[in-house]
Amino acid sequence: MEINVLIDKGLEGKLEAGWLRGVAEQALTALDVSSDAELGLFIATGERVKQLNRDYLGRDEPTDVLAFSAREGVGADLPSFVQPPDGVLHLGEVIISYPQAVRQAEEYKHPVKKEILVLIIHGVLHLLGYEHDRPELELKMKAREKEVMSHIGGLI
Repeated sequence: MEINVLIDKGLEGKLEAGWLRGVAEQALTALDVSSDAELGLFIATGERVKQLNRDYLGRDEPTDVLAFSAREGVGADLPSFVQPPDGVLHLGEVIISYPQAVRQAEEYKHPVKKEILVLIIHGVLHLLGYEHDRPELELKMKAREKEVMSHIGGLI
């Protein structure tokens, strides 16, 4: 698996790229994603995530995680990317707001690393086509999140 990790300027030292890569790899493995997969993971400032949310999704508000799928037929509201003929499953990008993760960790009274892990799982599930805009879809997504968490929760 190829997991490309980027950490926004000013957030260096908050999380280790190797740990982030390991979490993403374990989540993909728990979800039975092929080892020939590629994913971008970006830990960003709240301002950057808000800007991306506004510019690409039309929502001028902060959020905790954004997922931009590179897979055909996923996220029908947005155009799909052309897949290169390299045999690699290009999933897309998961972008996490570090400040929002810190706030949520405080709210849920658990470590920031646990919240980041939850957000990575959530973002990856979005890349795989899971949604939560209807109650039945939300139940399905939450069940899958819980299942993946049970496999990789020890990484905290």
